[in-house]
Amino acid sequence: MTTLRQRPALYTPRAGADRWIRALVLAASLLGASIAAQGQSQSQAATQPQSAGGATSNATSSAAAAGLAGWPSRPIHLVLGYAPGGGTDSIARYLAERIREATGQAVVVENRVGAFGNIAAQAVANASADGHTLLFTPNSTHAANIHLLKKLPFDPQADFTPVSTLARGGFVLLVNPATLPVANLGELSALLKSPAGANRNFGSGNASGRIAAELYRQLSGVNAMHVPYKSVPQAINDLAGGQIHFLFADSTAALAQARSGKLRALAITTATRVSSAPELPTMAEAGLPGFELSTWFALFLPARTPMAIANRLAEIANRSLGNEAGREFLRRIGYDPMPGNPDSLARFVESETAKWGRIIRAAGIERE
Repeated sequence: MTTLRQRPALYTPRAGADRWIRALVLAASLLGASIAAQGQSQSQAATQPQSAGGATSNATSSAAAAGLAGWPSRPIHLVLGYAPGGGTDSIARYLAERIREATGQAVVVENRVGAFGNIAAQAVANASADGHTLLFTPNSTHAANIHLLKKLPFDPQADFTPVSTLARGGFVLLVNPATLPVANLGELSALLKSPAGANRNFGSGNASGRIAAELYRQLSGVNAMHVPYKSVPQAINDLAGGQIHFLFADSTAALAQARSGKLRALAITTATRVSSAPELPTMAEAGLPGFELSTWFALFLPARTPMAIANRLAEIANRSLGNEAGREFLRRIGYDPMPGNPDSLARFVESETAKWGRIIRAAGIERE
């Protein structure tokens, strides 16, 4: 069975400086449309390596078999930089079980929390290139962080072998109706702009949640104080306890809380409504045209890992999240499959990294 293990947080990142947050806010709405278009392109691409016919096909098959010989020979470690309980962790654990089923080896899930995912990414970059250590990560480590920090402990492209994109989704705006009795986004914005809205605050458990809130503040003209948390579950707990007033959280944790009745979901940040909560309007539908923010997840190996292993893992991931059971699992937690392969992910990371760089430089933002 899959072995699950939580690693203690090794580093607590401080809240991002306002100057790069403003740049990310400028980028957020542009990224959503690009991610959706890129995901559609990847969905149409072959999710397995292509080969020519005849002797070339036989040679390719022989090389792939040789690259897979003896793999996996021991438990596989799936490393992610976020705490248990959120959407990132849920998808990672689902995928870990599918990898175990496909390979017959145990899969150890390691939550190495901190530094916007950089601690986990560094651990995988430094691991042996034998296919037994994988990185499960959102777009932060492989698109934005390189432009926001003066120095990274790894190179997002040179230090990794891409495997595949996995899924994409959005963030849900949550309030506690006991402390903030609003029924929709319009009422929340009106309250925050009124004298009764003075000294209200919002929480964030990751960079994307903070960006979503900053985008909301910019487009709506409301004001609220930011309270940073180490993880989304911690922020949700304080929202339920009345310590903060609203929060943008990943759809997995947010929808579960809303369905329990403890919290109220007002809107979702995706371009269209999600099948898991069709009653939930988008932020644009709720009164903020142009608001769109999405996230994506992908799988990476250390650099110089044999491509046969990367291709095999891409095949497992695409089948696991693209079949009926996988699509239903993602649908329940508010995500959609985003299939790919090593080549398509490499191109995607390159384009996303370049795009973040252009936007941040144009805004005059200096690295921290």
